[in-house]
Amino acid sequence: MKMKRFGIILSLLCLVWITGCTATKNDSQEKVIRIAEQYGIAYAPVQIMKDQGILEKNYPGIQVIWEQMSNTTAIREAMVSNKLDVGFMAIPPFLIGWDNGMDWKIATGLSSVPTGLVAKDEIQSLQDIENDDRIALPQPGSVQHILLAMACKKEFNDPKKMDNLLVTLSHPDGMTALLAGNEITAHFTSTPYREAELATTGYHEILTGEEAFGGDFSFIVGVTTKKLHDENPEVYKAFNQSVEEAILFINENPEEAAEILTKYYDLSKEDILKYLTAEDTEYSATVKGIKNFSDFMNETDYLKKSYTSIEEVVWENTDYAEY
Repeated sequence: MKMKRFGIILSLLCLVWITGCTATKNDSQEKVIRIAEQYGIAYAPVQIMKDQGILEKNYPGIQVIWEQMSNTTAIREAMVSNKLDVGFMAIPPFLIGWDNGMDWKIATGLSSVPTGLVAKDEIQSLQDIENDDRIALPQPGSVQHILLAMACKKEFNDPKKMDNLLVTLSHPDGMTALLAGNEITAHFTSTPYREAELATTGYHEILTGEEAFGGDFSFIVGVTTKKLHDENPEVYKAFNQSVEEAILFINENPEEAAEILTKYYDLSKEDILKYLTAEDTEYSATVKGIKNFSDFMNETDYLKKSYTSIEEVVWENTDYAEY
């Protein structure tokens, strides 16, 4: 009788063990990662990841949900609501989220691309911008806003001089509004919208991002939640590996990448190739400029604090420059 009971218990334990193993396997196969991007050629590696199924290759069985959002405010809100795991954005809006207690860090760099303030020809410099002018950019706290503030600090010793002139518009809408020639008189934007505006008669660039920043910086980085990093380390690792592979693909195969990207932009292969290989465009997993952005934003009250240790704002695997 005792042997029979022991056999039953042993059978049940084996069943539990087998079921547990199967559940673990199914959990792995059914993992989901939710990724958000925005607009512009700066996100080209993200589109290559998507088109080539790189993340699915590196983590078989994963479901990748892609979102395209108009600005980082929308991405931040979605990540706070646990509707996103990864967001691609610029450094300043990431820092604002971190400053306000968001449990996220930078996982990877992505790109540096030309960005600048395009204005009507009658505006020759920042000195010509008046109180009735309006400047379109993705949102207050965006990299474009902070670059403008940096330029105003240098030009007028007042970083917030033009904060009351800002109008929140996505890059495509900002371009449309500027070229309509009505309310918007300047647009702080990036490739390919910047180039389209500069090719239009009556518009020119009065400030570049590098002039405002004082050098090179990462335009876009990849940010992940603590939950993804801590609870799904293998997915997190596969994500980073996939970003690096997509960047390498563009750098080593620019013509093939340009052909693929015609699906995602209303541009010819030739134009995309020109943007991908431009001298001031770089696709890199190294994060550049985070300290300079953080220090400036803290000094000018766009942040309440600056980080004291880089580990507060980047995950342990992240490659970064010291400025």
